[in-house]
Amino acid sequence: MPDRPSTPSLLYAEALVHALAGAGLRDICIAPGSRSTPLTLAFDAHPDVAVHLHLDERCASFYALGLAMATGRPVALVCTSGTAAVEFHPAVVEAQMSNVPLLVLTADRPPELRHSGANQTIDQVKLYGDHVLWAVDVGLPEGDPPAVALRNLRTTAARALAVADGLVKGPVHLNLPFRKPLEPDGPYNPDFGPTVATRIQRGIIHPSSQQINQLAEILHSHERGVIVCGPRCPGGDFPAAVAELARRSGYPIFADPLSGLRFGPHTADTPVVGCYETVLNGDPGWGQPEVVIRFGAVPTSRWLNEWLEKMGGGRRQTTDGDLQLATRNSQFAPSQLHIRADGVWSDDSHRVSDYLQADETLTCRALARRISRGASDWTRQLLATEQTFWQAASVSLHEEWFDVAAVSALVDALPEGANLFVGNSLPIRHVDQFTRPSQKRLRVYGNRGASGIDGVTSSALGVAAADRSTPTVLLIGDISFYHDLNGLLAVKQQNLTNVTIVLLNNDGGSIFRRLPIAGQEPAFTRLFLTPHGLDFVPVIRMYGLEHAQATDRESLQSALAASINAKKPTVIEIRTDGARDEALRRELGRRIRAEIQKS
Repeated sequence: MPDRPSTPSLLYAEALVHALAGAGLRDICIAPGSRSTPLTLAFDAHPDVAVHLHLDERCASFYALGLAMATGRPVALVCTSGTAAVEFHPAVVEAQMSNVPLLVLTADRPPELRHSGANQTIDQVKLYGDHVLWAVDVGLPEGDPPAVALRNLRTTAARALAVADGLVKGPVHLNLPFRKPLEPDGPYNPDFGPTVATRIQRGIIHPSSQQINQLAEILHSHERGVIVCGPRCPGGDFPAAVAELARRSGYPIFADPLSGLRFGPHTADTPVVGCYETVLNGDPGWGQPEVVIRFGAVPTSRWLNEWLEKMGGGRRQTTDGDLQLATRNSQFAPSQLHIRADGVWSDDSHRVSDYLQADETLTCRALARRISRGASDWTRQLLATEQTFWQAASVSLHEEWFDVAAVSALVDALPEGANLFVGNSLPIRHVDQFTRPSQKRLRVYGNRGASGIDGVTSSALGVAAADRSTPTVLLIGDISFYHDLNGLLAVKQQNLTNVTIVLLNNDGGSIFRRLPIAGQEPAFTRLFLTPHGLDFVPVIRMYGLEHAQATDRESLQSALAASINAKKPTVIEIRTDGARDEALRRELGRRIRAEIQKS
Protein backbone atom coordinates (compact mmCIF):
# COMPACT_ATOMS: atom_id res chain seq x y z
CA MET A 1 0.00 0.00 0.00
CA PRO A 2 1.64 3.27 -1.08
CA ASP A 3 0.25 5.54 1.66
CA ARG A 4 -0.62 4.57 5.18
CA PRO A 5 -4.20 5.29 6.35
CA SER A 6 -4.76 8.07 8.84
CA THR A 7 -5.64 5.78 11.78
CA PRO A 8 -4.13 2.54 13.10
CA SER A 9 -7.57 0.87 12.94
CA LEU A 10 -7.90 1.61 9.23
CA LEU A 11 -4.32 0.49 8.62
CA TYR A 12 -5.03 -2.94 10.11
CA ALA A 13 -8.48 -3.24 8.52
CA GLU A 14 -7.11 -2.48 5.06
CA ALA A 15 -4.24 -4.93 5.46
CA LEU A 16 -6.62 -7.67 6.60
CA VAL A 17 -9.21 -7.03 3.88
CA HIS A 18 -6.61 -6.86 1.11
CA ALA A 19 -5.03 -10.13 2.28
CA LEU A 20 -8.42 -11.83 2.41
CA ALA A 21 -9.25 -10.65 -1.10
CA GLY A 22 -5.84 -11.83 -2.31
CA ALA A 23 -6.49 -15.24 -0.74
CA GLY A 24 -9.77 -15.58 -2.63
CA LEU A 25 -12.53 -14.02 -0.52
CA ARG A 26 -15.22 -12.65 -2.82
CA ASP A 27 -18.31 -12.03 -0.65
CA ILE A 28 -18.84 -10.24 2.65
CA CYS A 29 -22.11 -9.91 4.56
CA ILE A 30 -22.09 -6.79 6.75
CA ALA A 31 -24.43 -5.82 9.56
CA PRO A 32 -24.00 -2.09 10.32
CA GLY A 33 -22.41 -0.87 13.54
CA SER A 34 -19.90 1.63 14.90
CA ARG A 35 -17.01 -0.43 16.23
CA SER A 36 -16.77 -2.31 12.92
CA THR A 37 -16.41 0.94 10.92
CA PRO A 38 -12.81 0.25 9.78
CA LEU A 39 -13.73 -3.18 8.43
CA THR A 40 -16.93 -1.94 6.80
CA LEU A 41 -15.17 0.92 5.00
CA ALA A 42 -12.27 -1.25 3.86
CA PHE A 43 -14.50 -4.02 2.51
CA ASP A 44 -16.77 -1.53 0.77
CA ALA A 45 -13.77 0.09 -0.91
CA HIS A 46 -12.13 -3.12 -2.10
CA PRO A 47 -12.83 -3.79 -5.79
CA ASP A 48 -12.63 -7.59 -5.53
CA VAL A 49 -15.15 -8.13 -2.73
CA ALA A 50 -18.95 -7.90 -3.12
CA VAL A 51 -20.75 -6.38 -0.11
CA HIS A 52 -24.12 -7.76 1.01
CA LEU A 53 -25.71 -5.46 3.59
CA HIS A 54 -28.16 -6.72 6.22
CA LEU A 55 -29.85 -4.88 9.07
CA ASP A 56 -30.26 -8.01 11.19
CA GLU A 57 -27.14 -9.93 12.27
CA ARG A 58 -28.91 -13.28 12.47
CA CYS A 59 -30.30 -12.86 8.96
CA ALA A 60 -26.88 -11.76 7.69
CA SER A 61 -25.21 -14.87 9.10
CA PHE A 62 -27.71 -17.34 7.66
CA TYR A 63 -27.64 -15.51 4.31
CA ALA A 64 -23.85 -15.93 4.32
CA LEU A 65 -24.33 -19.60 5.16
CA GLY A 66 -26.58 -20.11 2.11
CA LEU A 67 -24.25 -18.14 -0.15
CA ALA A 68 -21.27 -20.23 0.96
CA MET A 69 -23.29 -23.42 0.57
CA ALA A 70 -24.19 -22.57 -3.03
CA THR A 71 -20.82 -21.19 -4.16
CA GLY A 72 -18.70 -23.76 -2.33
CA ARG A 73 -16.28 -21.06 -1.17
CA PRO A 74 -15.92 -19.12 2.10
CA VAL A 75 -18.13 -16.11 2.78
CA ALA A 76 -17.22 -13.57 5.47
CA LEU A 77 -19.36 -11.84 8.10
CA VAL A 78 -18.78 -8.51 9.83
CA CYS A 79 -20.54 -7.08 12.86
CA THR A 80 -19.96 -4.62 15.66
CA SER A 81 -19.19 -5.57 19.26
CA GLY A 82 -21.56 -6.87 21.92
CA THR A 83 -24.66 -8.97 21.39
CA ALA A 84 -24.41 -8.39 17.64
CA ALA A 85 -21.69 -11.04 17.65
CA VAL A 86 -23.90 -13.37 19.67
CA GLU A 87 -26.58 -13.19 16.97
CA PHE A 88 -24.17 -14.96 14.61
CA HIS A 89 -23.98 -17.99 16.89
CA PRO A 90 -26.86 -20.14 15.50
CA ALA A 91 -25.50 -19.85 11.95
CA VAL A 92 -21.98 -20.60 13.22
CA VAL A 93 -23.32 -23.79 14.80
CA GLU A 94 -25.07 -24.78 11.57
CA ALA A 95 -21.92 -24.03 9.54
CA GLN A 96 -19.83 -26.19 11.84
CA MET A 97 -22.25 -29.11 11.75
CA SER A 98 -22.90 -28.80 8.01
CA ASN A 99 -19.22 -28.20 7.13
CA VAL A 100 -19.92 -24.88 5.40
CA PRO A 101 -16.97 -22.43 5.16
CA LEU A 102 -17.64 -19.15 7.00
CA LEU A 103 -15.23 -16.46 8.19
CA VAL A 104 -16.67 -14.56 11.14
CA LEU A 105 -15.10 -11.14 11.78
CA THR A 106 -16.32 -9.54 15.00
CA ALA A 107 -15.24 -6.05 15.93
CA ASP A 108 -14.40 -5.62 19.61
CA ARG A 109 -13.47 -3.00 22.17
CA PRO A 110 -9.76 -2.53 23.02
CA PRO A 111 -8.36 -4.41 26.05
CA GLU A 112 -8.69 -1.46 28.43
CA LEU A 113 -12.48 -1.44 27.98
CA ARG A 114 -12.99 -5.16 28.50
CA HIS A 115 -14.26 -6.25 31.92
CA SER A 116 -14.70 -2.60 32.85
CA GLY A 117 -18.43 -2.00 32.51
CA ALA A 118 -17.93 -0.17 29.21
CA ASN A 119 -20.99 0.11 27.04
CA GLN A 120 -21.68 -2.62 24.46
CA THR A 121 -18.72 -4.67 25.67
CA ILE A 122 -18.91 -8.40 26.31
CA ASP A 123 -16.31 -11.16 26.41
CA GLN A 124 -15.91 -12.05 22.73
CA VAL A 125 -12.67 -14.03 22.96
CA LYS A 126 -13.45 -17.59 21.82
CA LEU A 127 -17.12 -16.58 21.91
CA TYR A 128 -18.22 -19.54 19.77
CA GLY A 129 -16.29 -22.18 21.70
CA ASP A 130 -15.85 -25.49 19.93
CA HIS A 131 -18.28 -24.52 17.18
CA VAL A 132 -15.46 -22.93 15.17
CA LEU A 133 -12.44 -24.64 13.67
CA TRP A 134 -10.09 -21.85 14.76
CA ALA A 135 -10.48 -18.71 16.86
CA VAL A 136 -7.99 -15.83 17.05
CA ASP A 137 -8.08 -12.67 19.15
CA VAL A 138 -6.20 -10.46 16.71
CA GLY A 139 -3.73 -7.94 18.10
CA LEU A 140 -4.71 -4.34 18.74
CA PRO A 141 -3.78 -2.01 15.83
CA GLU A 142 -0.64 0.08 16.32
CA GLY A 143 0.18 3.44 14.78
CA ASP A 144 3.67 2.41 13.70
CA PRO A 145 3.72 -1.38 13.79
CA PRO A 146 6.82 -3.41 13.01
CA ALA A 147 6.77 -5.04 9.59
CA VAL A 148 6.35 -8.48 11.14
CA ALA A 149 3.07 -7.39 12.75
CA LEU A 150 1.51 -6.59 9.36
CA ARG A 151 2.96 -9.76 7.86
CA ASN A 152 1.39 -11.70 10.72
CA LEU A 153 -1.97 -10.02 10.04
CA ARG A 154 -1.82 -10.92 6.35
CA THR A 155 -0.74 -14.48 7.12
CA THR A 156 -3.53 -14.84 9.68
CA ALA A 157 -6.03 -13.74 7.04
CA ALA A 158 -4.79 -16.33 4.54
CA ARG A 159 -4.67 -19.06 7.17
CA ALA A 160 -8.17 -18.26 8.40
CA LEU A 161 -9.62 -18.55 4.91
CA ALA A 162 -7.68 -21.77 4.26
CA VAL A 163 -8.86 -23.36 7.52
CA ALA A 164 -12.48 -22.44 6.80
CA ASP A 165 -12.15 -24.01 3.34
CA GLY A 166 -9.94 -26.88 4.43
CA LEU A 167 -10.34 -30.63 4.31
CA VAL A 168 -12.89 -30.26 7.11
CA LYS A 169 -14.81 -27.14 6.16
CA GLY A 170 -16.48 -24.90 8.70
CA PRO A 171 -16.46 -21.53 10.47
CA VAL A 172 -13.40 -19.59 11.64
CA HIS A 173 -13.58 -16.63 14.04
CA LEU A 174 -11.30 -13.59 14.04
CA ASN A 175 -12.04 -11.17 16.88
CA LEU A 176 -10.69 -7.71 16.00
CA PRO A 177 -10.31 -5.03 18.68
CA PHE A 178 -10.28 -1.43 17.48
CA ARG A 179 -9.44 1.71 19.44
CA LYS A 180 -10.88 5.06 18.43
CA PRO A 181 -10.65 6.92 16.13
CA LEU A 182 -12.48 4.49 13.86
CA GLU A 183 -13.15 6.82 10.93
CA PRO A 184 -10.77 8.45 8.44
CA ASP A 185 -9.95 12.11 8.96
CA GLY A 186 -10.87 12.99 5.38
CA PRO A 187 -12.24 11.49 2.15
CA TYR A 188 -11.68 7.74 2.10
CA ASN A 189 -10.20 6.43 -1.14
CA PRO A 190 -7.71 3.70 -0.26
CA ASP A 191 -5.28 2.40 -2.84
CA PHE A 192 -4.88 -1.29 -2.12
CA GLY A 193 -2.01 -1.77 -4.52
CA PRO A 194 -0.76 -5.16 -5.76
CA THR A 195 -2.14 -8.34 -4.22
CA VAL A 196 -0.19 -9.58 -1.22
CA ALA A 197 -1.31 -12.93 0.20
CA THR A 198 0.20 -16.17 1.39
CA ARG A 199 -0.81 -18.94 -0.99
CA ILE A 200 -2.08 -22.03 0.82
CA GLN A 201 -2.94 -25.17 -1.16
CA ARG A 202 -4.27 -28.59 -0.28
CA GLY A 203 -3.84 -31.96 -1.96
CA ILE A 204 -6.23 -34.88 -2.38
CA ILE A 205 -6.33 -38.00 -0.23
CA HIS A 206 -5.94 -40.95 -2.59
CA PRO A 207 -6.98 -44.41 -1.47
CA SER A 208 -4.06 -46.82 -1.46
CA SER A 209 -3.89 -49.85 -3.74
CA GLN A 210 -4.25 -52.11 -0.72
CA GLN A 211 -7.40 -50.31 0.40
CA ILE A 212 -8.96 -50.56 -3.06
CA ASN A 213 -8.04 -54.25 -3.20
CA GLN A 214 -9.75 -54.88 0.13
CA LEU A 215 -12.89 -53.01 -0.87
CA ALA A 216 -13.01 -54.67 -4.28
CA GLU A 217 -12.78 -58.09 -2.64
CA ILE A 218 -15.75 -57.22 -0.43
CA LEU A 219 -17.81 -56.17 -3.44
CA HIS A 220 -16.80 -59.24 -5.46
CA SER A 221 -17.76 -61.56 -2.61
CA HIS A 222 -21.18 -60.04 -1.89
CA GLU A 223 -23.76 -59.28 -4.55
CA ARG A 224 -26.46 -58.13 -2.11
CA GLY A 225 -25.45 -54.59 -1.30
CA VAL A 226 -26.71 -51.02 -1.19
CA ILE A 227 -25.08 -47.61 -1.48
CA VAL A 228 -26.50 -45.04 0.93
CA CYS A 229 -25.91 -41.42 -0.05
CA GLY A 230 -26.83 -39.10 2.80
CA PRO A 231 -26.87 -35.29 2.89
CA ARG A 232 -23.81 -33.30 1.88
CA CYS A 233 -22.21 -35.80 -0.46
CA PRO A 234 -19.50 -34.22 -2.60
CA GLY A 235 -20.46 -32.36 -5.74
CA GLY A 236 -18.43 -32.10 -8.91
CA ASP A 237 -17.74 -35.49 -10.47
CA PHE A 238 -18.93 -37.53 -7.48
CA PRO A 239 -22.53 -38.18 -8.66
CA ALA A 240 -21.29 -39.60 -11.94
CA ALA A 241 -18.60 -41.66 -10.19
CA VAL A 242 -20.89 -43.23 -7.59
CA ALA A 243 -23.54 -43.84 -10.25
CA GLU A 244 -20.97 -45.78 -12.28
CA LEU A 245 -20.06 -47.79 -9.18
CA ALA A 246 -23.74 -48.58 -8.62
CA ARG A 247 -24.18 -49.78 -12.21
CA ARG A 248 -21.08 -51.97 -12.20
CA SER A 249 -21.57 -53.42 -8.72
CA GLY A 250 -25.33 -53.83 -9.03
CA TYR A 251 -25.78 -52.04 -5.70
CA PRO A 252 -28.76 -49.65 -5.79
CA ILE A 253 -28.33 -46.10 -4.43
CA PHE A 254 -30.60 -45.01 -1.60
CA ALA A 255 -30.50 -41.29 -2.38
CA ASP A 256 -31.34 -38.71 0.28
CA PRO A 257 -32.81 -35.59 -1.39
CA LEU A 258 -29.89 -33.53 -0.03
CA SER A 259 -27.27 -35.94 -1.39
CA GLY A 260 -27.17 -34.62 -4.95
CA LEU A 261 -28.01 -38.12 -6.22
CA ARG A 262 -31.81 -38.17 -6.31
CA PHE A 263 -32.12 -35.83 -9.28
CA GLY A 264 -30.06 -35.67 -12.46
CA PRO A 265 -29.31 -37.42 -15.76
CA HIS A 266 -27.51 -40.29 -14.01
CA THR A 267 -30.86 -41.65 -12.78
CA ALA A 268 -31.71 -42.74 -16.35
CA ASP A 269 -29.49 -45.82 -16.17
CA THR A 270 -28.58 -46.05 -12.48
CA PRO A 271 -30.54 -48.02 -9.85
CA VAL A 272 -31.66 -45.11 -7.62
CA VAL A 273 -34.19 -45.80 -4.86
CA GLY A 274 -36.36 -43.15 -3.17
CA CYS A 275 -39.19 -45.20 -1.64
CA TYR A 276 -37.31 -46.32 1.47
CA GLU A 277 -38.96 -43.97 4.00
CA THR A 278 -42.35 -45.54 3.34
CA VAL A 279 -41.55 -49.18 2.60
CA LEU A 280 -39.04 -49.64 5.44
CA ASN A 281 -41.80 -48.72 7.90
CA GLY A 282 -42.61 -52.42 7.75
CA ASP A 283 -41.06 -55.43 6.02
CA PRO A 284 -40.42 -54.75 2.33
CA GLY A 285 -39.52 -58.40 1.78
CA TRP A 286 -35.96 -57.69 0.69
CA GLY A 287 -34.08 -59.33 3.51
CA GLN A 288 -30.83 -57.87 4.74
CA PRO A 289 -28.03 -56.73 2.42
CA GLU A 290 -24.58 -58.17 2.92
CA VAL A 291 -22.77 -54.87 2.41
CA VAL A 292 -23.71 -51.21 2.88
CA ILE A 293 -21.46 -48.52 1.40
CA ARG A 294 -22.16 -45.10 2.87
CA PHE A 295 -21.32 -41.59 1.69
CA GLY A 296 -22.16 -38.23 3.23
CA ALA A 297 -23.90 -37.46 6.51
CA VAL A 298 -26.60 -39.33 8.44
CA PRO A 299 -29.67 -39.75 6.19
CA THR A 300 -32.82 -37.72 6.83
CA SER A 301 -35.08 -40.78 6.82
CA ARG A 302 -36.06 -42.22 10.20
CA TRP A 303 -36.89 -45.65 8.80
CA LEU A 304 -33.74 -45.91 6.71
CA ASN A 305 -31.65 -45.10 9.78
CA GLU A 306 -33.48 -47.72 11.83
CA TRP A 307 -32.95 -50.27 9.04
CA LEU A 308 -29.22 -49.52 9.01
CA GLU A 309 -29.06 -49.78 12.80
CA LYS A 310 -30.70 -53.20 12.80
CA MET A 311 -28.08 -54.49 10.36
CA GLY A 312 -25.21 -54.00 12.75
CA GLY A 313 -21.60 -54.15 11.63
CA GLY A 314 -19.87 -57.08 9.98
CA ARG A 315 -16.39 -57.16 11.48
CA ARG A 316 -15.01 -59.65 13.94
CA GLN A 317 -11.77 -59.87 15.87
CA THR A 318 -9.54 -62.87 15.22
CA THR A 319 -7.04 -64.38 17.61
CA ASP A 320 -4.08 -62.75 15.87
CA GLY A 321 -5.60 -59.28 16.16
CA ASP A 322 -6.56 -58.86 12.50
CA LEU A 323 -10.05 -57.81 11.50
CA GLN A 324 -11.89 -59.98 9.02
CA LEU A 325 -15.09 -59.44 7.05
CA ALA A 326 -18.05 -61.63 7.96
CA THR A 327 -19.01 -63.85 5.03
CA ARG A 328 -22.51 -64.22 3.66
CA ASN A 329 -22.88 -67.63 5.33
CA SER A 330 -21.72 -66.52 8.75
CA GLN A 331 -23.82 -65.50 11.72
CA PHE A 332 -22.38 -62.00 11.66
CA ALA A 333 -24.27 -58.89 10.55
CA PRO A 334 -23.65 -57.05 7.24
CA SER A 335 -20.63 -54.82 6.84
CA GLN A 336 -21.18 -51.10 6.78
CA LEU A 337 -18.42 -49.20 5.00
CA HIS A 338 -18.25 -45.41 5.24
CA ILE A 339 -16.08 -43.46 2.80
CA ARG A 340 -15.54 -39.77 3.49
CA ALA A 341 -12.58 -37.57 2.61
CA ASP A 342 -12.90 -35.08 5.45
CA GLY A 343 -12.98 -37.77 8.14
CA VAL A 344 -16.10 -36.33 9.81
CA TRP A 345 -17.92 -39.04 11.73
CA SER A 346 -21.58 -39.52 10.73
CA ASP A 347 -22.85 -42.71 12.34
CA ASP A 348 -25.12 -42.02 15.30
CA SER A 349 -25.98 -45.72 15.71
CA HIS A 350 -22.28 -46.70 15.76
CA ARG A 351 -22.76 -49.53 13.27
CA VAL A 352 -20.02 -48.60 10.79
CA SER A 353 -17.54 -51.46 10.59
CA ASP A 354 -14.98 -49.86 8.25
CA TYR A 355 -14.25 -46.15 7.79
CA LEU A 356 -12.02 -45.03 4.92
CA GLN A 357 -10.82 -41.43 4.86
CA ALA A 358 -10.12 -40.93 1.19
CA ASP A 359 -11.45 -38.93 -1.73
CA GLU A 360 -14.91 -40.28 -2.50
CA THR A 361 -14.78 -39.71 -6.26
CA LEU A 362 -11.37 -41.35 -6.71
CA THR A 363 -12.44 -44.29 -4.55
CA CYS A 364 -15.64 -44.86 -6.55
CA ARG A 365 -13.77 -44.70 -9.84
CA ALA A 366 -11.11 -47.11 -8.68
CA LEU A 367 -13.70 -49.59 -7.40
CA ALA A 368 -15.83 -49.31 -10.55
CA ARG A 369 -12.81 -50.32 -12.63
CA ARG A 370 -12.43 -53.47 -10.55
CA ILE A 371 -15.95 -54.89 -10.84
CA SER A 372 -18.44 -55.53 -13.62
CA ARG A 373 -21.31 -57.58 -12.26
CA GLY A 374 -24.43 -55.56 -13.05
CA ALA A 375 -27.86 -55.93 -11.48
CA SER A 376 -28.50 -58.97 -9.29
CA ASP A 377 -31.82 -60.51 -8.30
CA TRP A 378 -31.50 -58.45 -5.13
CA THR A 379 -31.30 -55.23 -7.10
CA ARG A 380 -34.13 -56.21 -9.42
CA GLN A 381 -36.35 -56.93 -6.42
CA LEU A 382 -35.63 -53.51 -4.90
CA LEU A 383 -36.26 -51.74 -8.19
CA ALA A 384 -39.55 -53.61 -8.62
CA THR A 385 -40.61 -52.33 -5.22
CA GLU A 386 -39.53 -48.83 -6.22
CA GLN A 387 -41.59 -48.98 -9.39
CA THR A 388 -44.70 -50.28 -7.60
CA PHE A 389 -44.35 -47.61 -4.94
CA TRP A 390 -44.30 -44.67 -7.32
CA GLN A 391 -47.12 -46.04 -9.46
CA ALA A 392 -49.34 -46.34 -6.39
CA ALA A 393 -48.20 -43.03 -4.93
CA SER A 394 -48.80 -41.12 -8.16
CA VAL A 395 -52.44 -42.18 -8.26
CA SER A 396 -53.08 -41.35 -4.61
CA LEU A 397 -51.32 -37.98 -4.71
CA HIS A 398 -53.66 -36.85 -7.49
CA GLU A 399 -56.78 -37.90 -5.59
CA GLU A 400 -56.45 -35.64 -2.53
CA TRP A 401 -55.04 -32.15 -2.04
CA PHE A 402 -52.99 -31.97 1.15
CA ASP A 403 -49.47 -30.98 2.11
CA VAL A 404 -47.74 -34.09 0.75
CA ALA A 405 -49.55 -33.76 -2.58
CA ALA A 406 -48.51 -30.10 -2.73
CA VAL A 407 -44.85 -30.97 -2.16
CA SER A 408 -44.93 -33.65 -4.85
CA ALA A 409 -46.62 -31.24 -7.28
CA LEU A 410 -44.07 -28.54 -6.52
CA VAL A 411 -41.06 -30.71 -7.29
CA ASP A 412 -42.72 -31.99 -10.46
CA ALA A 413 -43.29 -28.39 -11.61
CA LEU A 414 -39.77 -27.08 -10.93
CA PRO A 415 -37.90 -26.14 -14.09
CA GLU A 416 -34.71 -27.88 -15.17
CA GLY A 417 -31.69 -26.58 -13.25
CA ALA A 418 -33.65 -24.90 -10.46
CA ASN A 419 -32.47 -24.58 -6.87
CA LEU A 420 -34.78 -26.01 -4.18
CA PHE A 421 -34.13 -25.02 -0.59
CA VAL A 422 -36.09 -27.20 1.83
CA GLY A 423 -37.01 -26.15 5.35
CA ASN A 424 -36.72 -28.46 8.34
CA SER A 425 -39.44 -30.31 10.25
CA LEU A 426 -42.18 -31.42 7.81
CA PRO A 427 -40.93 -30.01 4.47
CA ILE A 428 -37.69 -32.00 4.30
CA ARG A 429 -39.46 -35.15 5.46
CA HIS A 430 -42.14 -34.79 2.80
CA VAL A 431 -39.50 -34.23 0.11
CA ASP A 432 -37.59 -37.28 1.34
CA GLN A 433 -40.67 -39.50 1.37
CA PHE A 434 -42.62 -38.41 -1.70
CA THR A 435 -40.34 -36.96 -4.38
CA ARG A 436 -39.47 -39.47 -7.04
CA PRO A 437 -35.93 -39.76 -8.42
CA SER A 438 -35.83 -38.17 -11.85
CA GLN A 439 -33.49 -37.13 -14.64
CA LYS A 440 -34.30 -33.46 -14.09
CA ARG A 441 -31.33 -31.49 -12.79
CA LEU A 442 -32.21 -29.96 -9.42
CA ARG A 443 -29.89 -28.67 -6.73
CA VAL A 444 -31.46 -29.31 -3.33
CA TYR A 445 -30.27 -27.48 -0.20
CA GLY A 446 -31.17 -27.52 3.46
CA ASN A 447 -29.80 -26.65 6.90
CA ARG A 448 -29.54 -30.23 8.15
CA GLY A 449 -26.44 -29.84 10.32
CA ALA A 450 -28.23 -28.77 13.48
CA SER A 451 -31.64 -29.03 11.75
CA GLY A 452 -32.93 -25.83 13.32
CA ILE A 453 -35.88 -23.82 12.06
CA ASP A 454 -34.17 -20.44 12.49
CA GLY A 455 -32.66 -18.61 9.54
CA VAL A 456 -34.14 -20.85 6.85
CA THR A 457 -35.46 -17.99 4.70
CA SER A 458 -32.16 -16.10 4.91
CA SER A 459 -30.17 -19.21 3.95
CA ALA A 460 -32.37 -19.74 0.90
CA LEU A 461 -31.90 -16.12 -0.15
CA GLY A 462 -28.15 -16.59 0.16
CA VAL A 463 -28.42 -19.53 -2.24
CA ALA A 464 -30.42 -17.32 -4.63
CA ALA A 465 -27.74 -14.62 -4.49
CA ALA A 466 -25.06 -17.06 -5.63
CA ASP A 467 -26.55 -17.26 -9.14
CA ARG A 468 -29.27 -14.74 -9.90
CA SER A 469 -30.00 -16.31 -13.30
CA THR A 470 -31.19 -19.55 -11.67
CA PRO A 471 -34.68 -19.81 -10.12
CA THR A 472 -34.51 -20.54 -6.39
CA VAL A 473 -37.58 -21.96 -4.67
CA LEU A 474 -37.87 -22.17 -0.90
CA LEU A 475 -40.25 -24.76 0.56
CA ILE A 476 -40.92 -23.78 4.17
CA GLY A 477 -43.38 -24.37 7.01
CA ASP A 478 -45.27 -21.61 8.79
CA ILE A 479 -43.33 -21.79 12.08
CA SER A 480 -39.98 -21.57 10.29
CA PHE A 481 -41.33 -18.74 8.13
CA TYR A 482 -42.38 -16.87 11.28
CA HIS A 483 -38.94 -17.33 12.83
CA ASP A 484 -37.16 -15.53 10.00
CA LEU A 485 -39.57 -12.84 8.81
CA ASN A 486 -36.78 -10.25 9.04
CA GLY A 487 -34.89 -12.21 6.42
CA LEU A 488 -37.42 -11.16 3.76
CA LEU A 489 -35.89 -7.68 3.64
CA ALA A 490 -32.93 -9.11 1.70
CA VAL A 491 -35.20 -9.78 -1.29
CA LYS A 492 -35.51 -6.03 -1.87
CA GLN A 493 -32.14 -4.96 -0.47
CA GLN A 494 -30.23 -7.45 -2.61
CA ASN A 495 -32.63 -7.20 -5.59
CA LEU A 496 -33.27 -10.93 -5.66
CA THR A 497 -35.80 -11.37 -8.46
CA ASN A 498 -35.17 -15.12 -8.83
CA VAL A 499 -36.92 -16.12 -5.58
CA THR A 500 -40.19 -17.95 -4.97
CA ILE A 501 -41.31 -19.05 -1.51
CA VAL A 502 -43.82 -21.88 -1.12
CA LEU A 503 -45.30 -21.63 2.36
CA LEU A 504 -46.98 -24.68 3.89
CA ASN A 505 -49.27 -23.10 6.47
CA ASN A 506 -50.99 -25.61 8.73
CA ASP A 507 -51.19 -23.17 11.65
CA GLY A 508 -48.70 -24.71 14.02
CA GLY A 509 -45.97 -27.26 14.59
CA SER A 510 -47.56 -30.29 12.94
CA ILE A 511 -44.28 -32.20 13.03
CA PHE A 512 -45.22 -33.01 16.65
CA ARG A 513 -48.26 -34.92 15.40
CA ARG A 514 -45.83 -37.75 14.58
CA LEU A 515 -44.82 -38.12 18.23
CA PRO A 516 -46.57 -39.96 21.09
CA ILE A 517 -47.19 -36.61 22.82
CA ALA A 518 -49.87 -35.94 20.19
CA GLY A 519 -52.27 -38.07 22.24
CA GLN A 520 -51.90 -35.92 25.34
CA GLU A 521 -54.61 -33.29 25.14
CA PRO A 522 -55.05 -30.47 26.01
CA ALA A 523 -51.31 -30.17 26.67
CA PHE A 524 -50.40 -31.18 23.11
CA THR A 525 -52.27 -28.37 21.35
CA ARG A 526 -51.31 -25.67 23.85
CA LEU A 527 -47.65 -26.56 24.45
CA PHE A 528 -46.47 -28.35 21.29
CA LEU A 529 -48.77 -27.70 18.33
CA THR A 530 -49.04 -24.01 19.34
CA PRO A 531 -51.52 -22.75 16.72
CA HIS A 532 -50.74 -19.08 16.02
CA GLY A 533 -53.62 -17.92 13.83
CA LEU A 534 -51.37 -15.44 12.03
CA ASP A 535 -52.16 -13.80 8.71
CA PHE A 536 -48.82 -13.43 6.94
CA VAL A 537 -50.13 -11.44 3.99
CA PRO A 538 -49.58 -7.92 5.45
CA VAL A 539 -45.97 -8.78 6.38
CA ILE A 540 -45.30 -10.33 2.98
CA ARG A 541 -46.51 -7.19 1.25
CA MET A 542 -44.65 -4.94 3.68
CA TYR A 543 -41.41 -6.50 2.44
CA GLY A 544 -42.44 -5.97 -1.18
CA LEU A 545 -43.25 -9.54 -2.19
CA GLU A 546 -46.27 -10.74 -4.09
CA HIS A 547 -48.72 -13.13 -2.42
CA ALA A 548 -50.71 -15.95 -4.00
CA GLN A 549 -52.74 -18.83 -2.65
CA ALA A 550 -52.67 -22.34 -4.10
CA THR A 551 -55.70 -24.51 -3.48
CA ASP A 552 -54.92 -27.33 -5.90
CA ARG A 553 -52.20 -28.69 -8.16
CA GLU A 554 -53.12 -26.44 -11.09
CA SER A 555 -53.14 -23.20 -9.10
CA LEU A 556 -49.77 -24.08 -7.52
CA GLN A 557 -48.19 -24.75 -10.89
CA SER A 558 -49.69 -21.56 -12.34
CA ALA A 559 -48.48 -19.38 -9.47
CA LEU A 560 -45.01 -20.94 -9.57
CA ALA A 561 -44.67 -20.39 -13.31
CA ALA A 562 -45.88 -16.79 -13.00
CA SER A 563 -43.34 -16.00 -10.28
CA ILE A 564 -40.41 -17.62 -12.08
CA ASN A 565 -41.18 -16.40 -15.60
CA ALA A 566 -41.96 -12.81 -14.60
CA LYS A 567 -39.12 -12.74 -12.03
CA LYS A 568 -41.54 -11.51 -9.38
CA PRO A 569 -40.61 -12.67 -5.88
CA THR A 570 -43.76 -14.32 -4.60
CA VAL A 571 -44.92 -16.17 -1.50
CA ILE A 572 -47.28 -18.95 -2.61
CA GLU A 573 -49.25 -19.92 0.47
CA ILE A 574 -50.81 -23.36 0.80
CA ARG A 575 -53.21 -23.53 3.73
CA THR A 576 -53.91 -27.03 5.00
CA ASP A 577 -55.36 -28.83 8.02
CA GLY A 578 -52.47 -30.41 9.87
CA ALA A 579 -54.51 -33.19 11.46
CA ARG A 580 -56.03 -34.16 8.11
CA ASP A 581 -52.60 -33.95 6.44
CA GLU A 582 -51.08 -36.43 8.87
CA ALA A 583 -54.03 -38.81 8.71
CA LEU A 584 -53.90 -38.86 4.91
CA ARG A 585 -50.12 -39.36 4.89
CA ARG A 586 -50.34 -42.36 7.21
CA GLU A 587 -53.22 -43.89 5.26
CA LEU A 588 -51.31 -43.37 2.01
CA GLY A 589 -48.32 -45.22 3.44
CA ARG A 590 -50.49 -48.12 4.59
CA ARG A 591 -52.18 -48.43 1.18
CA ILE A 592 -48.89 -48.39 -0.70
CA ARG A 593 -47.28 -50.99 1.57
CA ALA A 594 -50.31 -53.23 1.10
CA GLU A 595 -50.05 -52.77 -2.67
CA ILE A 596 -46.37 -53.74 -2.60
CA GLN A 597 -47.08 -56.87 -0.56
CA LYS A 598 -49.66 -57.96 -3.15
CA SER A 599 -47.30 -57.42 -6.09
